[in-house]
Amino acid sequence: MLTLSDFDFPLPPELIAQTALPERSASRLLVVERVAAGDGPEATRLLDRAFADIVDSLHPGDLLVFNDTRVIKARFFGHKASGGKVEALVERLLDSHTALAQVRASKTPAEGSTLRLADAFEVTVGPRAGEFFTLRFPEPALDLIERYGRLPLPPYITHDPDAYDETRYQTVYARNPGAVAAPTAGLHFDDALFARLDAMGVRRAFLTLHVGAGTFQPVRSENLAEHKMHSEWYAVSPELAEAVRATRAAGRRVIAVGTTSLRALESAAREDGTLGAGSGDTDIFITPGYRFRLVDALITNFHLPKSTLLMLVSALAGVQTIRAAYRHAIAQHYRFFSYGDAMLLTRQDAAAAPADAARDAN
Repeated sequence: MLTLSDFDFPLPPELIAQTALPERSASRLLVVERVAAGDGPEATRLLDRAFADIVDSLHPGDLLVFNDTRVIKARFFGHKASGGKVEALVERLLDSHTALAQVRASKTPAEGSTLRLADAFEVTVGPRAGEFFTLRFPEPALDLIERYGRLPLPPYITHDPDAYDETRYQTVYARNPGAVAAPTAGLHFDDALFARLDAMGVRRAFLTLHVGAGTFQPVRSENLAEHKMHSEWYAVSPELAEAVRATRAAGRRVIAVGTTSLRALESAAREDGTLGAGSGDTDIFITPGYRFRLVDALITNFHLPKSTLLMLVSALAGVQTIRAAYRHAIAQHYRFFSYGDAMLLTRQDAAAAPADAARDAN
């Protein structure tokens, strides 16, 4: 049985990307190409590419599924009525004036008390919801967040966010505000790359999953079954459900752009491999042994040691395959995490997948 320690690896700190490259598609891409069924180095070939060359690994009729969530300026610094300092990180919006937030303070703020944020407005503390506080905003919350908040860069990025981050820690297709972390695999795509993909017949579709701060929460239990996943809201449109149906009917691949897209797709997947339209919360925890229903391949960045996302990619591509890929990436000085480079992974049972069989027949 796999434990937390099985997903640890030594990462030189200098490989943690601190800033985004000036050109989105100029990052690197490690293509983990399957040459045989199974898991491990003997079943795969590792190819070092530029991200813009991803077109060489895609096929006409493939469907790329993107997460169109938009990162909000969710971090606030402020103080209590007593003068004590507080830091608040909005986790999600509950309605137009109410949000769930993580609040750090020397003493837990009491229900009914007020917090002054950004030295600009006051919020009222409502009932607790587990680890989160309910905060009531005096005006529409999203307006105040975008006007006075700070971009919530991940904890491993050490500089304060600036105007450059406000552009680059956002996908070019972001449109639905609500995330507190970017769907970072999408950061590599730009309009020029989209034009190339369109020209070769690669299809695009979108869903929304509002990424929560829980994506950075460490797994604290050695026994993975004891870990409680955070919950995130997602929405799948009828148009996306139809695009997935048509893609699978044509024997082509459904490729998730990012782990957030994959989690939403697998959360909305039915037992028969079709995609159900609708919205809701998901706390799906994908670990090795999970049976994938929809996703054939994944574009993703490199993930933190001992993280749930590292477990997810290991479930998709195979534990040994991911270990070999990460060893190679470290040896070749790939850039890691949100502003880092990317991988293209194929599901480890892809040799039996309809998409591959259809391509072989062509």
